[in-house]
Amino acid sequence: MKNSYFQQGIFTLILFMIITLVQAQNPVEVIYHKTLKEKNKKPAAKFIFKDNVAYLSDNGDKNLAYIDYNTGEVINIIKLNDRFYKTVEKFASLPQPVLQNETEKILGYKCKKATFKAFSNTIEVWYTEKSKAKGSPYQSYLPKNGLVLKVKINGSQRMIATDIRKLPEDTVLFYPVAEAKEITKPELRELQIKSRYVSLPVFNKQQVNFDTKLKACSLDEKNKTYRCSNGTVILKKIELPEIARKGASVFATLTNWSNGDAYDRTCSLFTVSDTKEKTVLDAFKNGIKVLPVFKGRDGKEYQGIVSTSDYSVPVELMRFFTSFGVSHFNKKREINNYKWRDSVVYKEEITSLIPNTKKEIWIGVFIGNYDKGGHKVSLELDFYPAWEKEKEVEKKYINPLFSTLNILEMSGQNYGRLFKTDTLKTEFTVPENVKDLKLLYTSTGHGGWGGGDEFNQRLNKVYIDGKLIYNEVPWRTDCGTYRLSNPASGNFSNGLSSSDLSRSNWCPAMLTSPKVIHLKDLSPGKHTIQVVIEQGDDDGNSFNHWSVTGILTGSYKK
Repeated sequence: MKNSYFQQGIFTLILFMIITLVQAQNPVEVIYHKTLKEKNKKPAAKFIFKDNVAYLSDNGDKNLAYIDYNTGEVINIIKLNDRFYKTVEKFASLPQPVLQNETEKILGYKCKKATFKAFSNTIEVWYTEKSKAKGSPYQSYLPKNGLVLKVKINGSQRMIATDIRKLPEDTVLFYPVAEAKEITKPELRELQIKSRYVSLPVFNKQQVNFDTKLKACSLDEKNKTYRCSNGTVILKKIELPEIARKGASVFATLTNWSNGDAYDRTCSLFTVSDTKEKTVLDAFKNGIKVLPVFKGRDGKEYQGIVSTSDYSVPVELMRFFTSFGVSHFNKKREINNYKWRDSVVYKEEITSLIPNTKKEIWIGVFIGNYDKGGHKVSLELDFYPAWEKEKEVEKKYINPLFSTLNILEMSGQNYGRLFKTDTLKTEFTVPENVKDLKLLYTSTGHGGWGGGDEFNQRLNKVYIDGKLIYNEVPWRTDCGTYRLSNPASGNFSNGLSSSDLSRSNWCPAMLTSPKVIHLKDLSPGKHTIQVVIEQGDDDGNSFNHWSVTGILTGSYKK
């Protein structure tokens, strides 16, 4: 019996020594490139194998990935707000390989071939079981106890191992698995996505309604929401994150709920350029009399519709239209098998219109309505890192030329009715050092009766220096797509609803993107731009009008 205990002790000691020797081995780094010829270029992937763990990420990465052969688990970890979160997945739950009768020699190893199936994709891997290192550049495709040296996806080579090298024994690797809280894979995916970009909340269910009791806006504080023009405009001066000055892509996400208003309204998300002495900010503080006036042949005054030497029109980021009463009227207009949306969400890229040399900007939302309850809106700006982080960022050129969208409507600013008798015309100057010049032209027609321009096709023409650069009928035929966002829309005897009807480049519950007109041949210097629209006749007290904006964008040469 004593001899048996002695033998068992010797066996345990030998096993401990073997494990210690294995763990004492230097860590190994496996490096992959797309082809063998790219060996001296930046790797396509790499990982370090130490103590029977494959480290697929660098210590400082936000998202950490591991293959732990001690526990037979794939582990993903993310750190947010000084806390670690992880998901743990057993090898047995991963896609299982199908072995193939095929071999290939890679880095001196005779490699077997296995295939995996995932999301309609075929993944082919070549692996060896003779290497002390184990692992794969893809966590999910793991032949048992093998080292993957080559990967093809759908027949196209993704990567091949070009080097397996020893690292110093004291290489420090970060593996905070014990201190990480375990969460579900869907929860981790959400955290991973959010960690990749910067999100800036601007408004949170802020009311936009008609309220004559509101005083003029002082606009003297940052990060304060101002309600201007009798409550139909909300404004805030915000601080842009540092990433905005490093080539980030910028997206605006605006969410709208009816708070009592049943109608489809013209709306605008906008910023204010500070390159001129006067802007609409002056009008929000002191009234529309401070705006330059164009006197039309129809005898009407049109305030602040074109930029001048000392005045700049707003920079429109997004043209959108409220629905017929989404949310507020859902229960008031229930229809079997009609599942009304809770809200309307508009998301649009606005990268070319957000300056990348400023730390602060004014941003506002206009919803034209005369309703006491009005609407509620939330706004978030998302900044996504540049694709090429090392590339030098060029200063953006943003020059708003004209806007007949009367965001000061409830302060008395006139509608864009001038096109029946006039041409919208203004001058602008292109600097010497601007490239990639484009005109962003947004046009929507209004006049909401059968013969009005909302429901009738009207030709739009844009000229620069007398040359026709745009000649189209702005029109939308897909308005029926948005029916479930329009519970208060009227239903006609023929089965159609008002929100279904085709319109002049807009629909209730949608956004209207600008037409991008390239101006690569436009030389530096002074130019004239004209907008001509075949505006229809008015009908008694019903009148037609057009909301058009034009913004020049580009970048300054280095």
